[in-house]
Amino acid sequence: IFHCLLQQYCVLMSSLFFVDIDFQLNSHLTTLASIHKIHHTLHRLNLTEDVGQDSHPSACCSRAMPPRKKRRPSAGDDMSAKKSRQDSVFRKHETSQIREEETFSSKRCLEWFYEYAGCDDVVGPEGMEKFCEDIGVEPENVVMLVLAWKLDAQSMGYFTLQEWLRGMGSLQCDSTERLRNSLDYLRSVLNDSTSFKLIYRYAFDFAREKDQRSLDLNTAKCMLGLLLGKTWPLFPVFNQFLEQSKYKVINKDQWCNVLEFSRTINLDLSNYDEDGAWPVLLDEFVEWYKERQMS
Repeated sequence: IFHCLLQQYCVLMSSLFFVDIDFQLNSHLTTLASIHKIHHTLHRLNLTEDVGQDSHPSACCSRAMPPRKKRRPSAGDDMSAKKSRQDSVFRKHETSQIREEETFSSKRCLEWFYEYAGCDDVVGPEGMEKFCEDIGVEPENVVMLVLAWKLDAQSMGYFTLQEWLRGMGSLQCDSTERLRNSLDYLRSVLNDSTSFKLIYRYAFDFAREKDQRSLDLNTAKCMLGLLLGKTWPLFPVFNQFLEQSKYKVINKDQWCNVLEFSRTINLDLSNYDEDGAWPVLLDEFVEWYKERQMS
């Protein structure tokens, strides 16, 4: 009996349980239908936000995230930035100083001139001696002749202010050190045949007395020795000829032809044309030299 009663009780409770479930299910369905109806109405009125597949979650995230704060520089960063600025200023100053030193300065050149000219507007023999000593060149050195040619100096042993500024400006020399560094260049000018010819012609007018049209023999021999002594093997013989000759002066035509003779005539004089347009001075030299060779 108890068992039968228990079975009936279970059947009763089960039927009540399903009835309750049906009731709750119907209630939920009714609620969902109401919610769907409300959402559909709001959607028609454009009051809902579309968060479907075309939405951008990142935008939401970006709005949600707080703004990033800038990192304050540390003490080490401040020191690095300060050092960088200091290095930049130093480099600019150093570059400016180098450019200033490399640039020719007329003011420095003028001050340099008056170191040797004193209160005058010309460097005289005393100033020239000190000048040669400072640049380490003997006054009789051929490089001084080349320098005079560059300055277009008009008188031997003198440099005027105008000649100095013009010539040193062309050489970009405004100090003793710069001129010393240019000495090799001045010597190299002699290796160019065209420049050498110009210097050779210039030497005649540079060395002669301005009231004379010719060059006295002693000065001519010195200048020839300076210009041709190391390059013309016949110069020692030609110099001996001049010493025993009747000539007291050398004119410009004779001077220029000596250079041409030294460049074109063989050492044995075999290609010398006695009927050529050579000056008498050189005809006499050839005759004297041949007689000496025969004897």
